[in-house]
Amino acid sequence: YKINGTNHTSLYFRDKWVLDASDDEYGGVLVNAERLPSDPDKFTFVLRASLSHWKVKGKKGVWLKLPLEKCDLVPVAVKEGFQYHHAERGYVMMTYWIPEEPCMLPSNASHQVGVGGFVINDKNEVLVVQEKHFTPSLSGLWKIPTGFIHEFFRQTQSEEIFTGIVREVQEETGIDTEFVEVMAFRHVHDVAFQKSDLFFVCLLRPLSKQIMVDDLEIQDAKWMPLVEFVEQPLIQEDDMFKKIIDIFIARLGKRYCGLSVHQLVSKFDDKLSTLYFNTVDDPNLNCQAS
Repeated sequence: YKINGTNHTSLYFRDKWVLDASDDEYGGVLVNAERLPSDPDKFTFVLRASLSHWKVKGKKGVWLKLPLEKCDLVPVAVKEGFQYHHAERGYVMMTYWIPEEPCMLPSNASHQVGVGGFVINDKNEVLVVQEKHFTPSLSGLWKIPTGFIHEFFRQTQSEEIFTGIVREVQEETGIDTEFVEVMAFRHVHDVAFQKSDLFFVCLLRPLSKQIMVDDLEIQDAKWMPLVEFVEQPLIQEDDMFKKIIDIFIARLGKRYCGLSVHQLVSKFDDKLSTLYFNTVDDPNLNCQAS
């Protein structure tokens, strides 16, 4: 570009009039949210210049994270062609696809993850709860403790399935437990805001006996004989839950083995991963394959 008839390199242009951004591994850019201008007019000018610069550089997708305190910049981004990708409590993520070809940017997360815990004591009693908030069709039902996996656990990292169910049981009933295995999981679509749901049914071993009910969510909790729990009309009328009960009883009779936890590091991403799989050949497991 020229100033007073003199050609200038793109170095000054990049430093002063292009948004601070880093390259991603797919040929796109990640805009630095901490160095965004606060003034919408200045943002408009710099955003347009940035898109032109990235187009010349052959970049593809642009990821623009707008913090809550800079929400005035959202209408500007929308006007320049950015689309909503997802939002969290403190920001909205927007995207822009530069090439004149179908957009290859991944969609937002498609699932929520829930957990349910079968806790059975040495008296063959199941830990059950009645929730304070329920649909009329579930009135009177005693159910296993359930909940959702937290995105962040103790403000540090995402929660695991095997830690999440232990936390949920403790929060709702006050009972401390030890995770044993995943017995089954359900996959269903269009549950909440058109999102799908993965629900993991887990077997837990109780480490305490005294129930302390969470007054915010739970109406009541108790140890219920397994036979009484199974014979509830709402359980008997539900094909899916009857199947889960069959799996649970088969597990207690050592005719079924679920998925136990194994944490491994993959060389593909150098991340610690939790792998759930059946280890029926392990002599320490008190179960056998069906």
